[in-house]
Amino acid sequence: MSQAGSLAKCMQVDPPQIANAELANQLRAAAVDGDDARISRLVAQLLRCKGLSRSQRIALQQRALLSLVQSLRSAAINDDLTGLNNRRGFVQIGTRVLDFAVRDARPAHLVYFCVDHWERVCETHSREAGQILIRDCGNLLRDFFPNYGVHEVLGRMAIDEFAALTMRSEFSSRERVVSGIQDVLATRSSSLALSTGVAHFDPGKPRPIAELLAAAKRDIDQASAESGVGLPVSRFGPRALTAYRV
Repeated sequence: MSQAGSLAKCMQVDPPQIANAELANQLRAAAVDGDDARISRLVAQLLRCKGLSRSQRIALQQRALLSLVQSLRSAAINDDLTGLNNRRGFVQIGTRVLDFAVRDARPAHLVYFCVDHWERVCETHSREAGQILIRDCGNLLRDFFPNYGVHEVLGRMAIDEFAALTMRSEFSSRERVVSGIQDVLATRSSSLALSTGVAHFDPGKPRPIAELLAAAKRDIDQASAESGVGLPVSRFGPRALTAYRV
């Protein structure tokens, strides 16, 4: 049996080994939280690693450190609440997607979403209800952009704002985006209400992703002005806010 197999078997049955594996998980969580004091304490415990041979201790420590590095890398670009990219991750990955669009001479479309009534939900019910609303939006966008992670980028850009970058032609206009979102909502039990804006990327006249984000947000404002009532024309009504009681 290999050393890795022996270690895995040992850690399944021996309480000291299980405790040390849990120690590694706690170290990763402390790093994500930025708790320096807890990190120092856990590292000291991990280095002692009672109940293991020297080779097993080294293998466990290497695995814990790799897990820690991966967690820190993920935390730097991911949003904890939705699991989508955060703003930093969206900009980094989206910039690469735009480079591919220029290389392949393909237009791209940046769609911006604002969650309506988020503050009202939090004030009327609770902050936890608002978090449910945000998670619901993240899940909705995953369904709406099935190529997410391959040819499309999704991100949570602010507390109640999301963005998507895609090269699919069906997202070339605000009206087509709204129609598609409504079709997805018809199959879900959701109380979401969204405002949307779209900006377009011309591979012949490339511009940075920051400009696309700003243009898409302006498109939301323009829709609001066109409606004449201070609300985007792309908006569709939510169900009762009582759906978010927790």
